[in-house]
Amino acid sequence: MKVSEVMTRDVRLIRPGDTIQEAARIMAELDAGVVPVEDNDRLVGMLTDRDIAVRAIAQGQGPEAKVGDIMTSEVRYCFDDQDTDEVCKNLADQQIRRIPVVNRDKRLVGILSLGDLATVAEKTSAGAALAGISRHGGHHSQSSGLH
Repeated sequence: MKVSEVMTRDVRLIRPGDTIQEAARIMAELDAGVVPVEDNDRLVGMLTDRDIAVRAIAQGQGPEAKVGDIMTSEVRYCFDDQDTDEVCKNLADQQIRRIPVVNRDKRLVGILSLGDLATVAEKTSAGAALAGISRHGGHHSQSSGLH
């Protein structure tokens, strides 16, 4: 199955200079835990609800904190024409639950979440991805770099 068959297409973007309160509002409206961050028509980061909680609120920053100060700037992505089994393995290897989807022109066309995969992909693929993602620690751990 191809990523384009299961991804979420309703994607809203936020900018690095926007506040985390604005980002949280978007997340609430979409019932989503992630918002891609764009600057000058380029995907420059990802902001998750966990970023807001762990990188901002836990460190005493308020709702006016800027998205660019707490977002994850190392963006991993997949292509809309990739096979979901391949992407599941990559999600597990990278320990991430959601990933932006781009077309071959590298234009954002959606978001793929483990939930998207779990509802339609073979349970073995989603289960393997979840097991890999759920390992403790890792490069994309929210607490990495916090002291």
